[in-house]
Amino acid sequence: MTIRWKPSVTVAAIIERDGRYLLIEEHTPEGLRLNNPAGHLDPGEAPEVGCAREAFEETTHPFTPTALVGIYMSRFLRPAREARAAEDITYLRFAYCGELGEAVEGAQLDTGIERTLWMSIDEVRANAHRLRSPLVLRCIEDHARGQRFPMALVYTDPSVLTIHTSPATP
Repeated sequence: MTIRWKPSVTVAAIIERDGRYLLIEEHTPEGLRLNNPAGHLDPGEAPEVGCAREAFEETTHPFTPTALVGIYMSRFLRPAREARAAEDITYLRFAYCGELGEAVEGAQLDTGIERTLWMSIDEVRANAHRLRSPLVLRCIEDHARGQRFPMALVYTDPSVLTIHTSPATP
């Protein structure tokens, strides 16, 4: 029997203002790490919609994607420890840049997010040992180089936007 490989699809917001990038500091099994506002794509969600949702949940700021920075793949090997099994995860990341709105009063950072912070690209490089993945810096560097692709590059068929459930088993 062949096992079908299924990478984890994630979305990330690459947000720059005055030469500084908005990052989040989050709790992970590896400790406190820095990341772009990012997360997993939910069922029934187009990548740009998921990116806006994740950015809001992790920063409390509305985010409107305006361009695709890139599509990235990375593999993460988490060793077994304590009661956790080893994990071998491949991530497929859609990274978008766009417009950041003002923080929404009363909105709370998502569970596990310690804080948001603005860092220069040099500060991000100096903290490479604290990054959640190598894609954090790569996306920022691609953005800083001016890499942008039209939003239409990623097409989501309407069939994706409707979540179908399996018929009930008698």
